Amino acid sequence: MQYSISQVAKASGVSARMLRHYDAIGLLTPASVTANGYRWYGRHELLRLQRILLLRRLGLGLAEIGAVLGDQVDEAAALRGHLAQLEQERRRLDRVIATVEETITDLGHARIDDPERFFAGLRKDGAAMRQQYRETFGEGAAAVFDTARAAQAGLTAADYEHAAARSAALFRRLAAVMRSGAAPEDPAALDAVAEHYESVSHFWSPTAPAYAAMGELYLNDPRQRELAERADPELPSWLARAIGAYARVRLVPPLGKA
Repeated sequence: MQYSISQVAKASGVSARMLRHYDAIGLLTPASVTANGYRWYGRHELLRLQRILLLRRLGLGLAEIGAVLGDQVDEAAALRGHLAQLEQERRRLDRVIATVEETITDLGHARIDDPERFFAGLRKDGAAMRQQYRETFGEGAAAVFDTARAAQAGLTAADYEHAAARSAALFRRLAAVMRSGAAPEDPAALDAVAEHYESVSHFWSPTAPAYAAMGELYLNDPRQRELAERADPELPSWLARAIGAYARVRLVPPLGKA
């Protein structure tokens, strides 16, 4: 008994257009085609279609299914290859999920419940930090600090929350490099610190000595030390040395230039 393409489409849930596509790529050829172009399918073709649909549900692509049905590839081997792809995708999605979960946590920790009190504290902390920058780096750094503060004048509480979340993520990445066993002078550590330097450079382009001195703040300034310790208690010491190494290796001016 043979069935028309419309009957096969209705019974299988595969559109007639897709059945014609299967024919065009040699995946499912009708048992016969009449002079007027009508396609007819028999029992053998229906069984083949059933196998195609099963492999499709398992996630194989049409090219892979064609290889399996053509006995060019063992079905179990094809599925093992597909399984490896799925496992790789699962690992990628696990990393994405972990990143999103960490960001949600960071935003939760950075939530500002009392904006008025927060901004009052920010002004007080800002004045103390400006004084420390002036004492550590000189009047030039204090002037740059004022410029950076002016640029932040229009930021909202939500802006500060997101900035705090980004900062926490950066320290977490730095801590991960540290825990991988990278020494502060290793290229992997210097590459990680480059992201820290870039964030600083949005407001100030410190000289090598100034940036090295900034690294010492993670040891000597309670506020800066606490930020790093949230990611890892051992990070402040490692980060101070890594910033010093970055200043020596990556910020040294070319020969002949001061």
